[in-house]
Amino acid sequence: MSHFIAQQITKTIGDKTLFHNIGFSLYPGQRVGLVGINGTGKSTLLHVLTHPEEADAISLDTPSRFRISYLPQEPLLDDTLTVLEAVFEGDSPLLRLNRKYENSLKLVQEETENEEQLNRLVSLQAQMEDNRAWDLNAYAKTALTKLGIQNFSQRISELSGGERKRVALAQVLLEESDLLLLDEPTNHLDVDGIKWLQETLATKSGSILFITHDRYFLDAVCTSIFELENGQLTEFTGDYSSYVEQKAQLEATQQVSEHKQAQLYKAELAWMRKGAKARTTKQKARIDRFETLQDNMPVTSSETLDIGLVASRLGNKVIEGHHIAKSFGSNYIVRDFSFLLQKRDRIGIVGLNGVGKSTLMKLLEGSEPLDAGTIEKGSTVSIAYFDQHVPAMNENVRMIEYIRSISNEISTENGERLSATQMLERFLFPTSVHGTYIHKLSGGERKRLYLLSLLMSQPNVLLLDEPTNDLDIKTLSVLEGFLEEFSGVVIVISHDRYFLDRIANQLWILDGNGNVVISSKQYTTYLEERLEKQPETMSKAVSVFKEVEKSPNEKKKKLSYHEKKEWETIEQEIEEMEVSIAHLHEALNNAGADYDKTVEYSKEIDRLELSLEEKMERWSYLQEIVES
Repeated sequence: MSHFIAQQITKTIGDKTLFHNIGFSLYPGQRVGLVGINGTGKSTLLHVLTHPEEADAISLDTPSRFRISYLPQEPLLDDTLTVLEAVFEGDSPLLRLNRKYENSLKLVQEETENEEQLNRLVSLQAQMEDNRAWDLNAYAKTALTKLGIQNFSQRISELSGGERKRVALAQVLLEESDLLLLDEPTNHLDVDGIKWLQETLATKSGSILFITHDRYFLDAVCTSIFELENGQLTEFTGDYSSYVEQKAQLEATQQVSEHKQAQLYKAELAWMRKGAKARTTKQKARIDRFETLQDNMPVTSSETLDIGLVASRLGNKVIEGHHIAKSFGSNYIVRDFSFLLQKRDRIGIVGLNGVGKSTLMKLLEGSEPLDAGTIEKGSTVSIAYFDQHVPAMNENVRMIEYIRSISNEISTENGERLSATQMLERFLFPTSVHGTYIHKLSGGERKRLYLLSLLMSQPNVLLLDEPTNDLDIKTLSVLEGFLEEFSGVVIVISHDRYFLDRIANQLWILDGNGNVVISSKQYTTYLEERLEKQPETMSKAVSVFKEVEKSPNEKKKKLSYHEKKEWETIEQEIEEMEVSIAHLHEALNNAGADYDKTVEYSKEIDRLELSLEEKMERWSYLQEIVES
């Protein structure tokens, strides 16, 4: 496989240009996380790569027979199919062969005396054997199981939205592809499913471009990060931690430049306010310069999410549960569970998919009745319940009208009164979009607006069911900061390990049999100890998938002409980079107290080490082809 090159990509929706003339290239084995605030066009970018006719402009350079597999945020599946039939709906040769075999088997079972059908089945069985298609069949079932789907004969029409997403994920992972595009693949996955997906993506030989808010997942999977911001795409080499470090250095440099620009802006503003009457060429040039400065000034209101709001007064008694129980038939969610919630408690409700976490949350809120026991709430308790499914909004209402219908203003902890307009700005909605109708918002933007609407009521107990799904990382980072300072009680359900590690000081662990274990351990520590007790190696099916990933008729891979030339020089280039890094380390050691030199050498070492890591990965890929 050669590089995938996309250039001159432009897309406008209505009067909003999402991105203009952006481009990038991907090489085999590269795994890229696409990050950016909600509404910047991340999902749209993945969509136009598979539907280039919908872009305003785009240029794609791919080899012949280049295959792209795409998991959209809201996948479309045929409701009439079973789960297993839907997984085999892909268009790769092995999937087509599996479909033919399954259809032939069904016909033979219906017409047991039909010799022609029987002969066809025997022929397809031989093809399945020759092409190791049985392995793919087994992998499909293992993948579904790992992703929390147990009933393979269930109709797609009977599945929830999260289950449909998991079936679609299994489908694209089965397809042979040179480029895999995944839009929020970790949504609706429990921690075991995320771990399995992480291991599976590591086996892929093609390139992967994916969107996710899961920072641990980004750190474990990515070889580089693409950031989509202000209509432009910036590439950062390395994993998510490297991206954060590089971004911090970049912003530190920009702040110096912006400070100088701000000082110049103030001087120009003072001159403009004097209202020069004459319109000489010199003054006209200065007016033009002022307007340019004004257009380029950073919009600070959209850079941070400051939500230090006052919670309504909370008395000594918050919420107490006494021997509560809830079951559906013989399936217990909780049994004989007692608890006491106090001020500033931060509870993380965790467990595998299907154990009843959302049901427990609804018991706390009061919308789900108890079978036994009691839940007592203090007289001052004011609950805001954030449902993982955003409730229906009037799509013909503008954002500002939606927020004002809840409250016109709100108080902050420092006594400041903020209007609905100011609160929208603090929630990363600049003034220019306040008049936007709700139907024009992305899924993540709607979720952010929904969260704001709840906080406008100034609750003192927050029940958050999967708040991290569909929210961008920047919003999550500041939401975490807010929850740390919130004076009330927070109870949250999430599979986001980073989010729970930062927020929760106590875990309620549901085991699926009605038992709830209370632990003060950090979520990651709990997971590590759980894995030690039940050691789990990489699924055999993942290894099988590595074997069957190639097309049944694929010939032994050889180096292309350009790859041969690259192979001839790559080891020498690696040696030269290693020598350069050694010299820089020596220079750094001799820099002493020269701060400027120290910073200069350190940045150059970081840059070269990232390039060296990338070069080594490329060498490893070429070596595999040479030795195959």
